[in-house]
Amino acid sequence: MRTVKVYEESWPLHSPFVISRGSRSEARVVVVELEEEGIKASGECTPYPRYGESDASVMAQIMTIVPQLENGLSRQQLQSLLPPGAARNAVDSALWDLEARRLGVSLEQHLGVALPEDLTTAQTVVIGTPEQMAASAAALWEKGARLLKIKLDDRLISERLVAVRTAVPEATLIVDANESWHSEGLAARCQLLADLGVAMLEQPLPANNDAALENFIHPLPICADESCHARSSLKTLAGRYEMINIKLDKTGGLTEALALASEAQAQGFELMLGCMLCTSRAIAAALPLASKARFADLDGPTWLAVDVEPALRFSTGQLHL
Repeated sequence: MRTVKVYEESWPLHSPFVISRGSRSEARVVVVELEEEGIKASGECTPYPRYGESDASVMAQIMTIVPQLENGLSRQQLQSLLPPGAARNAVDSALWDLEARRLGVSLEQHLGVALPEDLTTAQTVVIGTPEQMAASAAALWEKGARLLKIKLDDRLISERLVAVRTAVPEATLIVDANESWHSEGLAARCQLLADLGVAMLEQPLPANNDAALENFIHPLPICADESCHARSSLKTLAGRYEMINIKLDKTGGLTEALALASEAQAQGFELMLGCMLCTSRAIAAALPLASKARFADLDGPTWLAVDVEPALRFSTGQLHL
C-alpha cells in the first residue's frame, strides 16, 4: 500500500518574472509525494492559468485518483484517468521517480539516456524598454549565457531586438512572442528577425488563430508552444511549424512527452525542451528529453530566491550535470 501526499508550495523569485500576461513575484507549484515499502518519491507541476488551471483545480484533479494511487496505480493506467496537463504531470513524475528509486538509479539511467556534463540552457530576457532589455542581455552574456530567449509582446519589436542584438552581437537569440502578434505584418517581422540572426520564433500567433501560418513562407523556424500539448496536437501543426516546445506540464508528464518527442521527430519536427517557473525537482523530471532537443529552455529554477534540496547546479546559461 502506498501513502500519498498532495500539497502546494510557494517559492519566492529573486526578481519579478515578466511575461506578456503580467508579472509574477513567486512560483506556485503542486507536489505529489509517494511512499512505498520505505521508498519516497515526488513529482511537481506548475498550474498555468492560460490553460484554465489553478492550484485548487489541479489539486482537485489529483485528489480524484488518490485511492487508485494508494492501491498501486501504474503510469500506464494514469494516462487514461487524467487529461494532459499539470495535474497528470505531478503524478506521472512521482511514479517515474518511484520507479528509478526502487532500482537505485537516476531517471536517465533508468531510461538508458546519456546526458552531457554541461547542458546549455536559454536564459530569459524579460520584457522591458529597449535599453533595459539590451542591458539585461549584455549582463547575461558577460556572465556566460550564450543562448538568450527574448520575451516580446506586440510593441517596440524592432527597437527592442535591434538594441539586444547590438548589445550581444554573437549570442544565439530565440524570440518568444507569447501569442501576442497578429497575422497582419507577420511576414515583415519574421524578415526582421531573420535579418538580425534570430535562430527561432516561438508561438507568434494565438493558438486558436495559427491557421494563418498554413503554408506561410518564412525565413526562420517557427516553434509551437501553446499550440502543442500532446501527440493529438501534431495533426494540426504540419505546414505551420517546424519545431515544437515540449513541456511536461503540457503533456501531462514524461510518459506522454517521450511519446510526443518520438512521433514529432518521425514527422520531421525539431524539438525544444521547455519549462514553467519551477524548482529543480521539475527540471530533473524532464532531463531524459534533453539530448533530443535542439534548444533547451530550462532556466525556471534560476529565477527562484531559493530552490528545493537537493538542487540542480546552474550557472548562467549552463546546467551542470
